Amino acid sequence: MEFVYRFPVVRGIQAESEYYIAMVPLKMLAKLFPADDEEFVLPEYRAQRKLNETRIPVISRYILDNRDSYVFSALAASIDGNYRYEPNEKNADTGILEVAMDAHFLINDGQHRKSAILAALKEDNSLENETISIVFYADKGLKRSQQIFTDLNKNAVKTSNSISELYDSRDEMAVITRNMIWKIDFLNTYTDKEKDILGKFSSSLFTLNTFYTANKTIAGRGQDDDIEEFLQRYWELVVKNMRQWQELQNREITKVDLRENFIATQSIVIQAFGRVGNYFYINKIDPALYIEKIGEINWSRNSKQWYMRAVGKNGRIITNKKAALLISNVIKKEIKIPLSPEEKNAEVQLKKSIEE
Repeated sequence: MEFVYRFPVVRGIQAESEYYIAMVPLKMLAKLFPADDEEFVLPEYRAQRKLNETRIPVISRYILDNRDSYVFSALAASIDGNYRYEPNEKNADTGILEVAMDAHFLINDGQHRKSAILAALKEDNSLENETISIVFYADKGLKRSQQIFTDLNKNAVKTSNSISELYDSRDEMAVITRNMIWKIDFLNTYTDKEKDILGKFSSSLFTLNTFYTANKTIAGRGQDDDIEEFLQRYWELVVKNMRQWQELQNREITKVDLRENFIATQSIVIQAFGRVGNYFYINKIDPALYIEKIGEINWSRNSKQWYMRAVGKNGRIITNKKAALLISNVIKKEIKIPLSPEEKNAEVQLKKSIEE
């Protein structure tokens, strides 16, 4: 091999085959992985999925907005061409990987990360000497490369929204939401901070993501410095005045009874309270003057007022945005705050659909 790339690497063994890990400067990625030329190739003749262009600016912005703290996992690539490993004399598992310059590198995992890094480099060239690890495999044909892609991706577990919000220190609303829950004993006791979907026999009633989504609705498009204080006070009032929640806390009702016979802990109801909270927040109204009246609302699953709002014709809970709006309408009417034109129109449409 006359002209070669030389990568200092660590050698490993998986499934009786060698692989190599190198730290590669970001400026080298464009040379190693030139612009994708597989856009018009049928999926069965590609070794990876088609690039989703909409993801690139999101990941790129993550890098640029977090220059001091961004982090990426390794890329995985197959070497299609000649290469030679030259071990270190003192340690055979470290050495130099020489790869012919006319070899092709095929990304098995990390194509979106790679493209986002290249986009970020165009805006901030100070990134060019920072590094990313690449795991190199020997190319054994399209079938093997497709299998590597499949194995790396199908066994990856996507983190839940709740646990992402639990650990995310950059998302201000995530920080505010978890602090709020920790400070309200009832919510801290009954909120699962890892899962997005609760099982029938879960010891929790809510998820962190449910309150995060509701809080974003309350804050609207912008949030002032007082949003954390408002959210804390608002949800404390809701907890204090939700009769079934208090009955559970006082052991007058079981979680099973609460889940099966009432809608008071359903995620869509929490979203409805998000809409109600938004009204108080944007109009700078003290919710304490109104929220105590929610204790008078009949939250029974069998109450006629929830038909086609929270409970569908099949008896199942409705979970779409329209349901959140219609449930919030009931809350607003009960606590004596006005409906918006959109909300009034939704009531008209609901009446028509029920009468048909």
